[in-house]
Amino acid sequence: MVLLEPTNLLLLACALIYLGLGEPAEASILLVLVAGISLLDASQQRRSQRALKALARLAAPHVHLLRAGVELSVPPQQVRCGDLLRLEEGDRVAADARLHRAVGLWLDESLLTGESLPVARQAGDAIHAGGLVASGRGWAEVVAVAEQTELGQIGRSLATLQAPLTRLQRHTRRLTRRLTLVALTLCAALLLLQGGLTGHWAQAVLAALALALAVLPNEIPVVLALFLALGSLRLARLGVLARWPAAVESLGSTTVLAVDKTGTLTENRMAVQRLLCWPQRQLWRAGEPLSEPWHRLVELAVLASRHDPVDAMEVAIQRLAAEHLPVGDQHEHLHPQWPLLREYPLQSDLLVFSQLWCDEQGHPQIAAKGAPEAIADLCHLDGEASRQWLTAAEGLARGGLRVLGVASGLDGVPLHPERQTLPGAGGAPPPPAAIHDVLFQPIGLVGLADPLRPQVPEAIARAQAAGVRVLLISGDGPTTARAIADQAGLPPGPVLCGADLEALSPAALQQQLRQVSVFARVLPQQKLRLVQALQGAGEVVAMGGDGVNDAPALKAADIGVAMGRRGTAVAREAADLVLLNDDFRSLVAAVALGRRITANLHRALAYTLAIHLPIAALSLMALLMPQQPLLLMPVHIALLHLVIDPACTVVFEALPADPTLMRQPPRPPDAPLFGANLWHQVWLQGGAVLILAVALALWPGLDLASRRSLVVALLVWSAGGLVWLNAVGRSALGPLALLISGLLWGVMQAWPALANLLALAPLDGALVPQLLGLAAVLLLAFGLEQRRCAAADLATGWSRCRVQ
Repeated sequence: MVLLEPTNLLLLACALIYLGLGEPAEASILLVLVAGISLLDASQQRRSQRALKALARLAAPHVHLLRAGVELSVPPQQVRCGDLLRLEEGDRVAADARLHRAVGLWLDESLLTGESLPVARQAGDAIHAGGLVASGRGWAEVVAVAEQTELGQIGRSLATLQAPLTRLQRHTRRLTRRLTLVALTLCAALLLLQGGLTGHWAQAVLAALALALAVLPNEIPVVLALFLALGSLRLARLGVLARWPAAVESLGSTTVLAVDKTGTLTENRMAVQRLLCWPQRQLWRAGEPLSEPWHRLVELAVLASRHDPVDAMEVAIQRLAAEHLPVGDQHEHLHPQWPLLREYPLQSDLLVFSQLWCDEQGHPQIAAKGAPEAIADLCHLDGEASRQWLTAAEGLARGGLRVLGVASGLDGVPLHPERQTLPGAGGAPPPPAAIHDVLFQPIGLVGLADPLRPQVPEAIARAQAAGVRVLLISGDGPTTARAIADQAGLPPGPVLCGADLEALSPAALQQQLRQVSVFARVLPQQKLRLVQALQGAGEVVAMGGDGVNDAPALKAADIGVAMGRRGTAVAREAADLVLLNDDFRSLVAAVALGRRITANLHRALAYTLAIHLPIAALSLMALLMPQQPLLLMPVHIALLHLVIDPACTVVFEALPADPTLMRQPPRPPDAPLFGANLWHQVWLQGGAVLILAVALALWPGLDLASRRSLVVALLVWSAGGLVWLNAVGRSALGPLALLISGLLWGVMQAWPALANLLALAPLDGALVPQLLGLAAVLLLAFGLEQRRCAAADLATGWSRCRVQ
């Protein structure tokens, strides 16, 4: 609740004391100020809450389903009973349902059952919301939704995640605790000293409360929460969803961006560009008629793909068949009516995907596609035949094509004509348990192209200029990966394959990572080794991924980046960021925004500490000089909060980035939040205002009310002037804080009744030019120092002058 904030509680206590002293006017002013500060805080909290709600809407996963014969993608809360859910590897089951069709479907139901191992599910089985598709696919009819599901009955708490405290939050909480301890100690000392010496305990309590208001920078937690919430919302507008505020902090320190090629650096518009028949070696190019020599190759490639594909390569193969096979030949070469008997998934030691079908005559037909070297191994090609096959694949890959080999096998083994299953029970041989048990023959090569996004080279150049390495991780062969890397503008160098990566020791891998930027034939589980090796070398790693097996690497990375369009639910849950448009440019823009947010946050924190320094010092004068009358009353400090609060949360948060920010190296992740750079500005700006304020407080020949008027005027103008100074040249909002200060000071001068209540005297005409002259000298000195620091930054990057 806003009224329970420390500043408001202290002001309310002061108001009660004024009432006890019989001064209702002063108490009324404090209550009005409490209302004003509370409204400002409530407004800031509403902004944060609106930002977080907008992020929650973006973060909600979508469910793919079939409703009344129409395929839809809807949020989970819009799923209805009777819908047919489409289940793919990596999906979360959105509702309780009954399976209509399942192909190799294994579900991880540990969220409900606690069982760590996935279980096989078949048509007719009941499945529950919260289950995870570990492998396979299927369709299921919804029977219960929302709170009627098993998961809903257990409780909503299972679906909620609490964000951990961020590094900034830990540091600021530590600072707040320390300042609170200091404030309480000083307040107790001031209370006892003044009360004991003067006997006026009520005035002593007011002085102690004023000191507490001055020492406690209550704005810091509000500023931090607002910056992180609005920073996350700004990221979302770039197409990057931050699931935790910690990701906003870490972005500014990122040193390595490790990203997948497909869909991130490329447009994810896969299309077949080349077909090479084997052993005839007849080459087909996109745009040419697809004649008979290549029909068999296309037929086998389709049979080695899923019937309702999601993978971009399989979609491209099926699109080629539908568009280029003559209508009369489609019935001969495309077989949607064949039942699928078995899948043979990819294996870490054999990058081949195979499917076993049953044709109209009851004969099994098996087709395989995969990496050319794996197809050569599957077909048991001898040395010379294997060399010729791989040379042909290499020739296609040099053009930046992703190359797949296609093979067929198991011709002529009959199936049972009635049951349409492989005979085994009746004495016939059972289906092969492993794909290597089948003798295959190569049919040809398929070359697919996925164009590089036009803006990727510029984005990579921008990242490299900012001191951020970009690593390309691909499942393609090394020649294809290197060709795409050259097009993208990555530095030249060797290519490290997944198999070689596995064979390296951690130390040897770290050594290789210093010179390697391109990784080929990488399996998802090998990404975890890459993350650990990079972190072992001191890098701050942002790792991209989209599959179920990518989740450990995403979780281990400093910033896990999941793909929003093609990423699985598991990948998104493990990640810190989600690229909503799968675009690498958005990730680089997010790094730039992360640096801007961090820089602006540090400026706001430096300003808060700087402006509190003279206020706290003036309040301490009552402790150090017990006979000196109390200069700053609680009401004066509350008035200053009306300038400080909006300055921190409006002006500094909206400051645009420094043009040189992405031409400097990343900020070290272990750099202290309140380090030498921040304290340099605090002491420079706050110390100068402090010296002037003390000089005015002790100005000879003036009564207490006149000296108080000079000090309050200086602090009011400084509160706005420091904001303007730090925002000059960056934002049109800078003069806003100066305007607020001017209006506040003008009201105090033009309204005698208010001035009397605040115990202020009208400023003498001769004093105003002196005050303005002091302020001008102060701003000029600050401006020259800012210019000197900017010049040092351009020459040396992150200098000691810059507030980071």
